[in-house]
Amino acid sequence: MAPTHVLRCCQRGLAWIPVIFIALVVCWSYYAYVVELCLITIRGTGEKIIYLVVFHLSFIMFVWSYWKTIFTRPANPSKEFCLPISEKEQFEKEQRPETQQEILRRVASTLPLHTRTGAGAIRYCDRCKVIKPDRCHHCSACDMCVLKMDHHCPWVNNCVGFSNYKFFILFLTYSLIYCLFIAASVLQYFIKFWTLCRRKSAENCPKPDPPESQAKFHVLFLFFVAAMFCISILSLFTYHLWLVGKNRSTIEAFRAPVFRNGPDKNGFSLGFSKNIAQVFGDQKKYWLLPVCTSQGDGFSFSTRLVTIDPEQHTECLQPVGLDKGAVDGCLEQPDPPSESENRLLANDYHSEEDHKVLKSDDSEAVTISIDSES
Repeated sequence: MAPTHVLRCCQRGLAWIPVIFIALVVCWSYYAYVVELCLITIRGTGEKIIYLVVFHLSFIMFVWSYWKTIFTRPANPSKEFCLPISEKEQFEKEQRPETQQEILRRVASTLPLHTRTGAGAIRYCDRCKVIKPDRCHHCSACDMCVLKMDHHCPWVNNCVGFSNYKFFILFLTYSLIYCLFIAASVLQYFIKFWTLCRRKSAENCPKPDPPESQAKFHVLFLFFVAAMFCISILSLFTYHLWLVGKNRSTIEAFRAPVFRNGPDKNGFSLGFSKNIAQVFGDQKKYWLLPVCTSQGDGFSFSTRLVTIDPEQHTECLQPVGLDKGAVDGCLEQPDPPSESENRLLANDYHSEEDHKVLKSDDSEAVTISIDSES
C-alpha cells in the first residue's frame, strides 16, 4: 500500500508541471509586454496607454477563466445513482451478468436515464459503484465519474465536464484574444528589430544600448511565442465551438451515445440556439463572464427523438393509400401525443358536415402503433 500511495502522490505532483509551465510563460509574457515593449520600446504616450489598457483587460479575463477551469471541481453523480444497500450486496454476490442487469434495471427504473451500453445494458461503474447518468464517464486520471465529461485536460490538470465546460470555452476564447492582441501589437516592432538584425553591413547597423538590446530579444521572442500559441489554440477553439453548436462532448464526437433504439450522434441536439444556451445559459449578459450559468443539473438532459423509441407508445392513423412520407412524418414527431391530442387527431378524420369517417377503397383504416416503455 505504501509504494502505491507514494506513486500516486508523485503522479499528482507531476500532473501540475504543464500548469506551472503555462503560468511561467504567462508571467514572462506579462513582463515582456508591459516592461520591455510598452515602457522601454514604445515612445508614444497615447500608444502606451491604449496598449496597456487593452492588454490588461484581456489578461485579467484570461487568468480569471483559466483559474476557474483549473480549480472548479468536476461534478459527480449524486447518491440517488448509488445502489441501495440491499441491492448492492445482492449485486456483488451475484455472478451471472443477466441477474446483475436485472438488479440494475430495477434500480434504474426510477432514474432519468436514456443511454445504454453498446450491448443495450445499464451503464454501471464498477470502480465508483454507481449507475452512470447520461453523458457521465469515468476518468482514470481523476479516478472518479464526471458528469457530462468532455475530456481530461493536462494543461489545466482537471477534468473538463458539466461544472467547468463553460469556463474551458472562455479560457480558450480569452487565451486566443490574448495571443492575437500580443502578436498584432508587437508585429511592427518585430519587423523593425528583425530587419536591423538581418542587415549585412555592420557599419550601417546601429549599436543599441544594453536596455534596447534586451528589449529587442524579448520582443522578438514574444512574437514567436504568441503566434505559436495562437495557431494551436485556434484549431482547438473552433473544434469546441463546433461541439457546442452540435451539443456533443469530445467523447460523444468519437463514439455516439447509445439510446434504447440504437446509437445516435445527434441524440442530445436541440437546435443551435438551445445548444448554446445549455452551456452558456439564458442570460446573454453573463455569457462572456466565467461564472456558472449553464442550464440543468448534469444528471438529466433533454433528448431529440430522431426515431421512435420502441419502448414508447404512439399512435398514428393513416388511410390506406397515403404515401409513405406522410407516415414517416407522423412517426418522427418529437413527443408522443397525449390522450386529448389523440382525440383531436382522430376528429381530423371526421367530416363536420356528414360526420363520416374517412375510408379507403376497401373501407378500412390502418392504425400504426408502437409499444414502448416510458
